[in-house]
Amino acid sequence: MRMITLGKTGITTPQNAFSTLPLQGVELDTAVTMLRNAHDGGMTFFDTARSYASSEVKMGIAFDGIRDEVILASKTMADTPGKFKADLEATLRNLRTDHLDIYQFHFMTQCYRPGDGTGMYEAMQEAKRQGKILHIGAASHKIAVAEEIVDSGLYETINFPFSYLASERDVDLVRRCEDNGVGFIASKGLAGGILTNAKACMAFMTKHNVLPVWGIQTPDELYQWLEFFDKEPELSDEIRELIACDREELSGDFCRGCGNCMPCTVDIKINQCARMIQLMNRLSEEEYLSDKWKNEMRRIERCVECGACRKKCPYGLDVPMLLKKNLERYKEIAGI
Repeated sequence: MRMITLGKTGITTPQNAFSTLPLQGVELDTAVTMLRNAHDGGMTFFDTARSYASSEVKMGIAFDGIRDEVILASKTMADTPGKFKADLEATLRNLRTDHLDIYQFHFMTQCYRPGDGTGMYEAMQEAKRQGKILHIGAASHKIAVAEEIVDSGLYETINFPFSYLASERDVDLVRRCEDNGVGFIASKGLAGGILTNAKACMAFMTKHNVLPVWGIQTPDELYQWLEFFDKEPELSDEIRELIACDREELSGDFCRGCGNCMPCTVDIKINQCARMIQLMNRLSEEEYLSDKWKNEMRRIERCVECGACRKKCPYGLDVPMLLKKNLERYKEIAGI
């Protein structure tokens, strides 16, 4: 397994890491066992966030007593220094540690800087002086914001969506990070669950200087990623062809399911409904034809086109249009 050094942080870890976002819905005992098995199987880097509900608590239990054997990164969506400090203290308690290896501003829509009037970057600096965090990181889904963050010289890591559906501008962001000594943490390596070929996803990552943090929610999924420690997949001609086909199918107006658009003013599950047809094509059509999802899709008819989701989408998608297109096709398939 290739080793990755995250820029100037000096943090070196296998190029195969764990995002705990999906652990929110996993039973405590199962989640703790999965995290311990991930560590035993070779993973050393674990990424979480205050917004990932119970995931921090589960990590704290799993790694209690072996804190020095893992690298812990978390995130805060705080928008004031007071909320920042409260989030950080809660995270440290949950993770049962006195410091984080990396602390990241989450869902950044601006590049916080010293003296910008928000006090946010100064809060990070103070936490670092106190030894509560070792490295200052950023997480954003907006490419222009990510580019500004990387060029600023203020952040040691950037957490950004990256998969084999990446645009050339996304790939250039990786190069920009290398030039600036910024570690690149690749989230959404499965494009929000739409990509289902683990070998293809892993093989793509090995060709880039990034650290993928895979969203893992079942023991079977975990074992799939751990197998790559024994045999790293190659970017074969067959996999290249699969990637090319997926890029052709999924390029353009494609919802990644990031959830940045939520909550909806009329309670539409936008991050699922706006990509319903892709989910049905690639995962389980039968599952998404249940009464539950029929009711969720009917909610799209409530859309008042307030524009809130369109404004918040980091990819600039016409979200109401995507919702309506998915609803029309869903009605044809479901017969409703």
